[in-house]
Amino acid sequence: MTPYAPLPAPSLDDFDAIARTAWAKLPSVFTRMAGDVVFRIEDFAEEEVLADLGIEDPFELTGLYAGVDLTRESVTDPSALIPMVFLYRRPILDEWADRGEVTLGDLVAHVLVHEVGHHFGLSDDHMDAILAGVD
Repeated sequence: MTPYAPLPAPSLDDFDAIARTAWAKLPSVFTRMAGDVVFRIEDFAEEEVLADLGIEDPFELTGLYAGVDLTRESVTDPSALIPMVFLYRRPILDEWADRGEVTLGDLVAHVLVHEVGHHFGLSDDHMDAILAGVD
C-alpha cells in the first residue's frame, strides 16, 4: 500500500456527522438563536432550486437555508415551515479540494454559519467573528 492510496470521499452520513460536530462547536448564543434547525445533506441542490436562484453550475451552491426569513416571520401568524440548512456534499468537497488550506470540518462550519447567518441578517463581519470563536 502506498502512502497515497485512494481514500473514499466522505459519504452523506459522514457529512451529517461532520455538520453536527461543527454545529456543536459553534458558540451557544448562535445555535440557540437558530433554534431547532434541521440539517439535510444532499450531493447537489435540486435543479428547481438552482433555477430559482439563477445558478447554472451546481458546484456553485454549497449550502442553502430554507425557512421563513425573520423579516417575514410573524408572532400572530407563525410559519409551519421547519427551518432547514441544506449542505451540498459535492460542491463542498470540490471547494475543499480547491482551497487546500482549510479542514473539511472548518469549511462545513463556515457554510453552516453563513446559511443560518444570512437568515438572521448577520453581516459577514459578524459571521466571521462567530467562526473566529470556534475551537
